[in-house]
Amino acid sequence: MRETIINQRKERDHLLAQSYLPRRTMYKDIEAMLNSPVIKLITGPRRVGKSTQALLMLKGRNFAYLNFDDNNLLDKWNEDLVMLMLDEIYPGYQYLMLDEVQNVKGWDVWVSKLYRRGVNLVITGSNANMLSGEMATLLTGRYLEIKMFPFSLQEVFDWNNLDNKDTTTSSHVITRDDYLRNGGYPETVARRAITQSYLASLFDAILLKDVVKRHKVRNVPDLNSIALYLLANFGNPLSYNDIASSLGLASVSTVKKFVSYLHEPYLFYSLPRYNNKLKLMKKAPQKSYVIDNGFITACAFNTSSNLGRLLENQVMIELLRQGYEIGLSLFYYKSRNDKETDFVVRKGTKVERLIQVCYDISSEKTLKREIDSIAECAGELKCDNLTIVTNNDEGTIEKNGYTIQLVPISKFE
Repeated sequence: MRETIINQRKERDHLLAQSYLPRRTMYKDIEAMLNSPVIKLITGPRRVGKSTQALLMLKGRNFAYLNFDDNNLLDKWNEDLVMLMLDEIYPGYQYLMLDEVQNVKGWDVWVSKLYRRGVNLVITGSNANMLSGEMATLLTGRYLEIKMFPFSLQEVFDWNNLDNKDTTTSSHVITRDDYLRNGGYPETVARRAITQSYLASLFDAILLKDVVKRHKVRNVPDLNSIALYLLANFGNPLSYNDIASSLGLASVSTVKKFVSYLHEPYLFYSLPRYNNKLKLMKKAPQKSYVIDNGFITACAFNTSSNLGRLLENQVMIELLRQGYEIGLSLFYYKSRNDKETDFVVRKGTKVERLIQVCYDISSEKTLKREIDSIAECAGELKCDNLTIVTNNDEGTIEKNGYTIQLVPISKFE
């Protein structure tokens, strides 16, 4: 155990010595956050930079480090012995960083115990169910969640020293189009040649480590089929019956279970259709989205004809990055005449904004279709804050008394 923790200290020090691009998060005052006694919980999918964010927050401070993505630590796990070793190896530490803590059996009870003892904790985790059930009960009001995603388009602009307002330069256009297809996983942003092989391997690793292994899934072929089906049908409304029928699977309940498993590691998201009646909302098909466009390009199929859906997926993840929550403040909507608005943003009980996504509005027919859809939905939802996100078009359009903002993706905030 002592040797494992010493080796992890060397790993920590090596990581601290690297240079990183500072990430944009919702929390600006890191000092105040660290001085707070609440648990700092950094969540998100594997390999998006959770550990890096924690290290950047703690850099220059005296902190201990445990990485639970290490079988040497998990296989020899002894809570009391570990705490003794930490005092020896990190004398006088002020913070304790626990990386991928969800891998420890009973981690929530242990973390709660550390909190009661006054340990200032910064923890990371790659499972969306970390804050459900027992954990939520144990730590209600005692944690601050920092959600991490792959690099945003703006962060990729920052990486390449590009001004997001200068939309006409070839470097800007190339970067924007590249991001649309290949996404923003940190490991790939500076090494685009490895993007597809890296993300294909990461996709398989997430399925194996975070789904198959965690849930002891025996029917791996059906799980893989469902995952690939969700990838192929991103941005489309889907029901569990649709998935079972399309794949020839007999059990709809198994489909439902496997889809929920695929949500846990932040790999897929399901967006409900907005309805004031909760019962009807739950019955309607949900639209499926992927955490990063790069997975679609790497694992699904040729996406050259799906630029509109790729842009829609990008907008969806950007809305999550901005802090909107699925099923609480973020939905999609279909009017009584089957006109669809891609995103409904709600604040409290009021619909605050409608967002339509259209990659190319150069066709008059396409533009009319998008405008008619959002205007009809606006009338039913009584909302006059309307936006159409485009690849590069900007301006305003008047329709039926509504002013619709055209916003290029590089300026969508």
